[in-house]
This record gives sequence, C-alpha cells and structure tokens, in this order.
Amino acid sequence: MTIEYIRYRVPADRSAEFEDAYRRAAAHLAAAPECRGIELTRCEEEPESYVVRLTWTSTHDHLDGFRKGPNFPPFFAQIRGFVDDIQEMRHYTPVEIGDAVPTLYEWAGGADAIEKLFQVFYERVPQDELLAPLFAGMDPDHAKHVAAWVGEVFGGPRVYSEHRGGHPHMVAKHLGRGITEQQRRRWVALLQETADEVGLPDDPEFRSAFVGYLEWGTRMAVIFSRPGAKPNQDEPMPEWGWGNVLPWQG
Repeated sequence: MTIEYIRYRVPADRSAEFEDAYRRAAAHLAAAPECRGIELTRCEEEPESYVVRLTWTSTHDHLDGFRKGPNFPPFFAQIRGFVDDIQEMRHYTPVEIGDAVPTLYEWAGGADAIEKLFQVFYERVPQDELLAPLFAGMDPDHAKHVAAWVGEVFGGPRVYSEHRGGHPHMVAKHLGRGITEQQRRRWVALLQETADEVGLPDDPEFRSAFVGYLEWGTRMAVIFSRPGAKPNQDEPMPEWGWGNVLPWQG
C-alpha cells in the first residue's frame, strides 16, 4: 500500500473551481483498480493550501498501471489546469509506530489458524451433498491454497500472489464452473460452522468482517463461474479489513 500526497496552493478566487475539478476527477479514480481511496483537505490556517491524499495498491501500480491505463487521461483532463499550483507530489509508505490496529489475519490467529480452518472445512466438503460434486477431484493441497488466498486478503503475507499467481489465477479456477446460488450459500454456511468448530475468534467485529468477505467473495466467484464470463484479469488482490472496501471494478 502506498500513500501519495499532493500539496497545492490555490488562489482563493479559484478554490471553488479546484474543488469541483477534484469532485469530477474522483469518479475516474474510483473506476481505477489501482486506486483505493482519495481525500481532499483544506488548511484551516491557510485556506489557499490543499492536500490531496491518494491511496494506491503500490507505487508501481500507480505509475505503470494507472498512469498508462484508460482512467488517467479523463482524470488528468479535470485537474490539468491546476498542475502549476502543485508544491509537492510524493509517495509515502505507512510506518507502524505501535498500538496499530491488528489485521484480520493477525486477529484470526495467523497462518496456523487459517490453515486449520480450511483443512477441517475441506475434510467435510466431500460428505456434503451440495458441495461434493463441485469439488470432485480436488487438489490435495487445495485447502492450503485457499488458506494462503484468504490470509493474504486479510492482511497477511503475499504468499498467494508470489507463489500461486494472485488474482488472475484465482479467477481462472472459477471460470466455467457454473456455481449455483445454493452451492454458494452452503459453502458460506459450512465455513461459518467450521469457524465455530475450530475456535476462530467469535467477537462481533471480527465475525462481521469475516462473514462480509465470505458473502462478497462467494458472490464474485458465482459471477466468474457463469457461462461467457469475462472478468478483468488485471484486477489486484482484494484487501479486506475491519471496515468496508471499495466496490470491485469489473
């Protein structure tokens, strides 16, 4: 994750025009998978000073993805008139300084807890009437692969991206599978039951985030599995935290 700060000094008689320009530009940022958020702030002591805070999946994704992609030209067209007002434009990496909010990965118990969850879950799948046909001929290491995916999505190490091909590989595994709504619901319900069984944290905050991801992720899997589905293979890995994430850009 990279934070870009752009500092502007905009004359007072152009402030309304500047703010409107960024309101329009924000729509093009929201359409870009590389951008995870934008914030525009105005200094109280010096109203001519503005700071734009942009969150990118990485500096590389910003410079080589967004700037060379289809969303940059319409974005830049909106703010082009204020380029000369920029005083600073740099990328920053967040630094932990203690008492940081733990990731879902850490709160769940890390790799061991997540691997145990999926090991037990996929031991139960072959006995399930709805799910058994979907996972017939399952790879012996399937549980470990899914645990690596979920661990990374929940803020853990980038194991799935580095060793399994990231988002494109996961999408490819669902293409043409024809997952039904009944199978999706059963997968979610059985995994929640397994989470209780293996002792995954049951506090409301964690379970709310956990179930939120299961609902979102399985619904995306159903979409990917439909006949003729053509998902965007360039989408980055999802990142799931305690709050909401931006809608997936298909």
